[in-house]
Amino acid sequence: MAPTRGFSLIEAMVSMGLFGIVFMSLYGGISTGMQVMQVARENLRATQIMVEKMETVRLYSWDQIMACTNIPSSFIESYCPPQLGSQGTKYYGTVTIQPVPFNTSYAADMRLVTVTLNWTNFNIPRSRSMTTFIARNGAQNYIF
Repeated sequence: MAPTRGFSLIEAMVSMGLFGIVFMSLYGGISTGMQVMQVARENLRATQIMVEKMETVRLYSWDQIMACTNIPSSFIESYCPPQLGSQGTKYYGTVTIQPVPFNTSYAADMRLVTVTLNWTNFNIPRSRSMTTFIARNGAQNYIF
């Protein structure tokens, strides 16, 4: 009868070490991929919130914009509704309406609108902003 052969202790240890390295690499890759997707989702949501606020400003008349009573200067939005005790990502935003930063004959008829969002992702503070100009005789005066 021929002797049966098996793996030696060293071969088993090397194979288990390689298996551990491969498993940890796979786990790290999946974890990093999930974090990248979460950051991308939150950036997209931030863009959606800023565009929503800009579109809201666009719908006001020049007199309403100049009165500064219809447009809240700060707001809070969330990424997802609370589920099972989770609060989701909170976006803290501001809307500022300022005179334009240049001297021209029409500068009094223009304003600079800036929407800024701040939030925290994986204990890292993040911030995005969007800026546009609005004019006295701009798009909000069109009749649809």
